[in-house]
Amino acid sequence: MNTTHFIASEVLEISTISDILFQNKNIQLSESAIEKIKTCRTYLDEKIKTEDQPIYGINTGFGSLCNVEISKDKLTQLQENLVMSHACGVGELVPKEIVKLMLLLKVQSLSYGHSGVQLETVQRLVDFYNNDILPVVYTQGSLGASGDLAPLAHLALPLIAKGEVVYQNKVYESKDLLAKFNWKPIKLKSKEGLALLNGTQFMSAYGVHLLIKSFKLSYLADFFGSMSLDAFDGRIEPFNELVHLVRPHKGQIKTAERIREFLKSSELIQQKKAHVQDPYSFRCIPQVHGATKDTLDFVHKVFKTEINAVTDNPNIFVGEDEIISGGNFHGQPLALALDYLKIAIAELGNISERRIYQLVSGQRGLPTFLVDNPGVNSGFMIPQYTAASIVSANKQLATPASVDSIVSSNGQEDHVSMGANAATQCYRLVYNVERILAIELLNASQALHFKKPLKSSHLIESFLGRYQKEVEFVKEDQVFYKLIEKTLRFIDDFYIENELIFD
Repeated sequence: MNTTHFIASEVLEISTISDILFQNKNIQLSESAIEKIKTCRTYLDEKIKTEDQPIYGINTGFGSLCNVEISKDKLTQLQENLVMSHACGVGELVPKEIVKLMLLLKVQSLSYGHSGVQLETVQRLVDFYNNDILPVVYTQGSLGASGDLAPLAHLALPLIAKGEVVYQNKVYESKDLLAKFNWKPIKLKSKEGLALLNGTQFMSAYGVHLLIKSFKLSYLADFFGSMSLDAFDGRIEPFNELVHLVRPHKGQIKTAERIREFLKSSELIQQKKAHVQDPYSFRCIPQVHGATKDTLDFVHKVFKTEINAVTDNPNIFVGEDEIISGGNFHGQPLALALDYLKIAIAELGNISERRIYQLVSGQRGLPTFLVDNPGVNSGFMIPQYTAASIVSANKQLATPASVDSIVSSNGQEDHVSMGANAATQCYRLVYNVERILAIELLNASQALHFKKPLKSSHLIESFLGRYQKEVEFVKEDQVFYKLIEKTLRFIDDFYIENELIFD
């Protein structure tokens, strides 16, 4: 097994990142990346020696201070002051898995040779990643416009022995951790602070993490929806391929195909039905889940483009002898994509909660609230309340952040994306949907028990055999939150091959 991924040696796929994380691979700069970094830095050093004109962020101040020229002997101080002054993050800590992704994506972006950083700066970020040295980063502080300035400043502080890091689940002052590894602080050269702080790696890391999670939840929503359909004595006809080929949305066709595959060999789905139609939450699974899949395809495209891009400023083009100040750090593409992802994944939760409601409503041969002796037992009444509460919370979180903007930097930065807010909202929402789906699994498993001796498909029965070792049939009332927690752990540990979830 290859235990190392070479940075910038090929297009970085979301599925590749999933493999890197799942297999706990190290990263290493490719030879071509090393050459590009060194060439760009040499070019910039020579340009500074010979150029007397102001070049934004290299020998000038930043933001609205862009017209203030900085003498050559102050360039290192300029860059270090930039990192320290921009480390203004507040709020909750960014989850460790997101911080690790930020390191990976920052290394990737700096490795294209358009940022002017030193090789040793990028290599130190690689060392942080490979040794699980994770800078302490805060969730609040980015406008998602001049890149993710505050979060990326916290990511960069340990390079200059400032700030804090987490190592082996313990928080260290960065200077102490550097000493532990016998590493000297990086002495930043011209533009390096700006290259480290400009960029979209906070938004991108959240987006990549949540995409991987969302593809998995999309798959599980199909699977748990199939279980609920079978438990509710639903009809298979609405999943017939003919129905979907005359309205050929890709996600719709894929969902129907999956449901048919999941329920192949089910005795329940094949039995004669007393009813002509099912409620929309069952009958329209292909249309609703499918629309989410199509959204995931769009969001996937946006983030694949972003993680293979240069997003700092200014951009250095050695071959063309150009240093150009532009706006690649602006997070608008990501903000819109994250808002779209919020809406799409929220819908998986919305329709899942409706299926939960149908299962506990005492229809289709199922007991009211899925328990014997309802009345004495409340059964699965309140898990549906919990799901409904989460659904409403998600409606609030799904409100687009990208429609907002606010002026900053004395009007120089007069339109911002709010993509960072969209990212942190999306994180909460996606994990909320996982909780709703866990409650659907809990309900569907309970409901299928009441359908015995008839069985579901071989695939579903095999899955239930594993799940019910963790969460047994509920005969009478008990403490339900523990069952939900066990179900969440089961879902979290449930591994799906990439070719299944990224299809």
